[in-house]
Amino acid sequence: MTEFADIEVRTIDGENKKMADYDGRVLLIVNVASKCGFTPQYAGLEALQQRFFTRGFDVLGFPCDQFGHQEPGDEVEIKNFCELNYDVSFPLFAKIEVNGANAHPLYRHLKKAAPGLLGTEAIKWNFTKFLVGRDGKVLKRYAPNDKPEDIAGDIEKAL
Repeated sequence: MTEFADIEVRTIDGENKKMADYDGRVLLIVNVASKCGFTPQYAGLEALQQRFFTRGFDVLGFPCDQFGHQEPGDEVEIKNFCELNYDVSFPLFAKIEVNGANAHPLYRHLKKAAPGLLGTEAIKWNFTKFLVGRDGKVLKRYAPNDKPEDIAGDIEKAL
């Protein structure tokens, strides 16, 4: 199994990073989409970022177009949408796949560490969330309909 810290990701601006760049921080990793019924959760995710950032917390947004073609844009369009509509300041990453043969290694790791309902690993829809502790261990998986503000207590405990 890949060590969390060694997993490589690409930012929405094309910069390569490793999850090790977030060592010591609590993370909420979310597969996001711009044209989804859950898209307004961007506001709640940004509120969490603002509330907890200085205490060592980040939301990490990973655009994904695997659910109902709800993230059709390229990275520039996605970034502009998030900045203009939700004033997103948290890190966004390049569009990825979260399920199937081409699932990103980060999501393979997250799904294995925190399976969903009845032990299924597959991501069911956009805005599935994973809370990751300062040590890189996955603490909890949240469903798309779990509102960001309802996760604040778990973030508080992890900090």
